[in-house]
Amino acid sequence: MPKSEKAKKKPQEIKGKAEQVAGKVTGNKKLMAKGKADETEAKASGSLKQGAKKVKGGNGPR
Repeated sequence: MPKSEKAKKKPQEIKGKAEQVAGKVTGNKKLMAKGKADETEAKASGSLKQGAKKVKGGNGPR
């Protein structure tokens, strides 16, 4: 994945991590779950794009 795509997803990952920590500190399980979902979504989105490129032959054989 190009660095520019990683840079776009990083704020969402950080936001998710911060929400998880805030949820833990306050005991708010909904906030913890929302943070985990945000973080996972950011990571999965990058993986999906990378996988699609491989299927299309963007990276070629290894």
